Amino acid sequence: MAKKPARKTAAKPKTTRRKKKGLTKADILRKGQQLSNWGKWGRNDELGVLNYIKPQDIVAAAKLIRKGKTFRLGLNLDENGPQRGLFGGRWNPLHNMLATGTDALQGLHDKQPGLQYADDFINLPTQAATQWDALSHVFVKGKMWNGYDAKLVDSKGAHKNGIEKFADKMVGRGVLLDVARFKGKARLADGYGISNRDLDRTAKSQGVEIRRGDFVLINTGQMADCLDRDDWGGYGGGDAPGLAFETVDWIHEKQIAGICSDTWGIEVRPNQTSDGTFQPWHWVTIPYIGIVHGEIWYLRELVADCAKDGVYEFFLAAPPLVITGGTGSPLNPQAIK
Repeated sequence: MAKKPARKTAAKPKTTRRKKKGLTKADILRKGQQLSNWGKWGRNDELGVLNYIKPQDIVAAAKLIRKGKTFRLGLNLDENGPQRGLFGGRWNPLHNMLATGTDALQGLHDKQPGLQYADDFINLPTQAATQWDALSHVFVKGKMWNGYDAKLVDSKGAHKNGIEKFADKMVGRGVLLDVARFKGKARLADGYGISNRDLDRTAKSQGVEIRRGDFVLINTGQMADCLDRDDWGGYGGGDAPGLAFETVDWIHEKQIAGICSDTWGIEVRPNQTSDGTFQPWHWVTIPYIGIVHGEIWYLRELVADCAKDGVYEFFLAAPPLVITGGTGSPLNPQAIK
């Protein structure tokens, strides 16, 4: 009996995964205008979303202190820091001595001033290590937060939106979102964009609620990895895990007062743009939403303690140096549980 010819089956069409289109400058500006808080607290406002923090919120945050345990959230200010000149020519802090113990032993202080002493000074960019960005740090189309003209930041500093405006404002409820741990990793991969879903699911898994006026700290594990390897590599401006552009909506909706991270610039790098626009998330968060950035935060010890006791909320005290007209400020923030 002759074999029947094999039945021909139609070839399956090839499926190709559509590449996600990158953002353009027009997309970014459109989103900024959509989420703009300009004028929300008056035409003269220089605090932005810090206005969300009320006295009662600070009182409530103070009640989170149960153990009396304090965690430093700032890197050492020294020459071993992460800045390698990849962006803006920034350098690590330089610490120099004006007077030393060897001077004293040589009798150099005996006549003038008649006191044996030591004295020193530091030379650093205001964004050399753990720091806050002021609302004068980023301009869009020649404007900064609340519509102030960029020309108001000149060689004398920021005449509007200077860091000194935050001198007595940076305290309240802090919340750690340990996204790296939620994703089951010690360190998120460079280029991983943390989504709104990631943030919400991390908070849910930790049993913590994000509230109006909170300071939200994001752990990616990148800094801890660099410290463990004793190699900063491209940390200061290179590729990094970070918040995806879509999180500008999350930040606006949650009405938080500050956003902080263990990375150099909080947002994901490479940036999610198709036209080369640099740091698109920054374009929206600082000048339009009016939220300060806490960048290069040291989270290792806080991360370990939160994982141990399951408590991811705490009292945060993070005042900047009162630099008149500063566009940023180094600091050593403290989390107290």
